[in-house]
Amino acid sequence: MSLSLGFEETTFEQNPIAVGAFAAMEKGIFVSCSAGNSGPEGYTMLNGAPWITTIGAGTIDRDYAADVTFGGGILTIRGRSVYPENVLVSNVSLYFGHGNRSKELCEDFALDPKDVAGKIVFCYFNQSGGVSQVREVDRAGAKGAIISSDSEFFNFPSFFFIPLVVVTPKDGDLVKDYIIKSENPVVDVKFLITVLGSKPAPQVAFFSSRGPNNRAPMILKPDVLAPGVNILAAWAPKVALTRVGDNRLLTDYTLLSGTSMSSPHAVGVAALLKSAHPDWSSAAIRSALMTTAYLLDNTIGSIIDMDTGVAATPLDFGAGHINPNMAMDPGLIYDIEVQDYINFLCGLNYTSKQIKIISRRSKFTCDQANLDLNYPSFIVLLNNNTNTTSYTFKRVLTNVVDSPSVYRASVKQPSE
Repeated sequence: MSLSLGFEETTFEQNPIAVGAFAAMEKGIFVSCSAGNSGPEGYTMLNGAPWITTIGAGTIDRDYAADVTFGGGILTIRGRSVYPENVLVSNVSLYFGHGNRSKELCEDFALDPKDVAGKIVFCYFNQSGGVSQVREVDRAGAKGAIISSDSEFFNFPSFFFIPLVVVTPKDGDLVKDYIIKSENPVVDVKFLITVLGSKPAPQVAFFSSRGPNNRAPMILKPDVLAPGVNILAAWAPKVALTRVGDNRLLTDYTLLSGTSMSSPHAVGVAALLKSAHPDWSSAAIRSALMTTAYLLDNTIGSIIDMDTGVAATPLDFGAGHINPNMAMDPGLIYDIEVQDYINFLCGLNYTSKQIKIISRRSKFTCDQANLDLNYPSFIVLLNNNTNTTSYTFKRVLTNVVDSPSVYRASVKQPSE
């Protein structure tokens, strides 16, 4: 079961998703939920109950591009674009409001239609602008825009209602230099380019909500990453996705981004695992997803946080990015029984009334209250005054392969 929604974090008995997921877990139903789209700040994650598998969003190794050629071949740059039409942009004049900051940023009502009509406008990204910059270019009657930005803000098809290309700030400086030095700056653009094997991938999506887990910080969340950026998805055919010029674009499919896309990927893999291993519990399936997840991208480097450009942390991606083929044969699993979750709630000092609402049980015991669940991840909570500490984790692993095996554990010390 995949739930691409979430509520403001409250205690578990007040959260209908947490209560419903507990009942599903008791019946052996795997529940996957979106971590949320409020990243990149910490403590923004939703659906942190330990009986829910919480999914963050990662990028894929497929990108959508446009080739931009300046001055008939003086300079060619590949930028990002999901503009949906193969419009002809050939030998079109370029405009840049050099020296006027409002025009450089394409702020509201900054562009004069007399200056930009029929031209391609070059803008620097305005952090408070985004789609409003595109609207301003359109309002002024320009033919299209090139925006210099390293933000992933321009990943949504609804922004591309005019011919639009997003280039990196480094390439943007080259564009600016060309325009300033050229007496008659012109540009050609080729749209509808699909790039396979783009690197680095996956990355943690800038919007993917981050841990720590608000309601149970001793459980590391999110659990894993799954594909959640520019995912081809079904679309209501009578609802306009965007407009192209004066025409509303109707389509059966579009590219969508969000943890609402990543959660269904994870539950799809879980369904395959359940089919191959019908006796596995939901905790066993989550364990298989987590212990076989990968931590390296397709450059053999650490998975990058799209927001910072540096290596992400387990508070961003959990155990890593799901690996469906490896999850079929995890070797060992960390299983969790229903009573273990009740013991955990007792360890959180939940009252009998709260636990009864969650578990729907009138009879239970808190004799074995315990916050150390048999979870496939580990997290130690430190305060600002703690320089060193000693902590013991207890785990029970179940061998799910037919032959005896030997496993050796290794620990990589995190950097300062």
